[in-house]
Amino acid sequence: MTEQRYRGRRARQIENESLRVTVLVEGGHIAEILHKPTGVNPLWTPPWPSIEPSTYSLAKHPEYGADSESKLLAGIMGHNLCVDLFGPPSDEEAAAGLTVHGEASVVEYDIEASGSQLVQKARLPWAGLAIERRIVLEGTAAHIVESVENLLPYDRPIAWTEHVTLGPPFLEKGATQFRIPVTKSNTPEGQPCIGDLELFTNAASSEGFTTHVMDESRINAWFLAWSPSEKLLFGYVWSRHEFPWLGIWEENYRRQTPPWNGQTLTRGLEFGVSPFAETRRQMIGRGSLLGVPAYRWLPGGTKATVRYAAFARAADAIPDEPPAL
Repeated sequence: MTEQRYRGRRARQIENESLRVTVLVEGGHIAEILHKPTGVNPLWTPPWPSIEPSTYSLAKHPEYGADSESKLLAGIMGHNLCVDLFGPPSDEEAAAGLTVHGEASVVEYDIEASGSQLVQKARLPWAGLAIERRIVLEGTAAHIVESVENLLPYDRPIAWTEHVTLGPPFLEKGATQFRIPVTKSNTPEGQPCIGDLELFTNAASSEGFTTHVMDESRINAWFLAWSPSEKLLFGYVWSRHEFPWLGIWEENYRRQTPPWNGQTLTRGLEFGVSPFAETRRQMIGRGSLLGVPAYRWLPGGTKATVRYAAFARAADAIPDEPPAL
């Protein structure tokens, strides 16, 4: 299958009778999980023009800001993979060229797509890691197998977060509903979370981040999101053992700096091995939070593999648990 264009970006697509999935060549983002009967993609498309990360230049593209996040923001879309960093680089790493959330968000991927199956691969030259993700569509679900291989001989701590972000038209203020089985929560300031996890905010302007320990009594973890206006249920299911943390990030027309410019509505549901988006030193120094590790080890010369699934299907109400996939 030949390469496609998606919102001005190089992309590859797979589809079946229910879903169309689009993956961007540069950055590897899952930009679209389109529910074909409704024509709705629940994933976030930024309101600013998207460009290829390889074409980004601080001097030529001030509209994306002027910091270590700008190259990422120039090309981000939908579901962003954060490896081996979840959060900002240190000042020294940023000076050397490292971007927020690490190389996996900006490198070019080799993608093979045919029918309802897609395989994307990339090497992270600075991190010394190799990424592979396989997506297979079955009915209303996208089944994903993802691996990170340590190409270096030494053991290392890594962050690994699936940064899934929802946006309009699926995400509606005061309307979109959620079900998320968590047992403990915290804010970056170290306070218990008391926010409403089940209904998206109706505030005129707001932002925030909270982290949540997925229910330890369950083998699987998940989040469910339901649009009352579209009668569409969307969600992800993953192994609680592999990804014990879920970060919830919201941007509700609050950020005024480029490229946000007070025009962005999102809810990020970021499941992974780390509680917060923070520097490598902060992650390692933290060690754990609420009795749960804050990163995972990847031994030298080994590969770690995880499995998870995304789905989109018609529903008249939000259930308490995900459907069978």
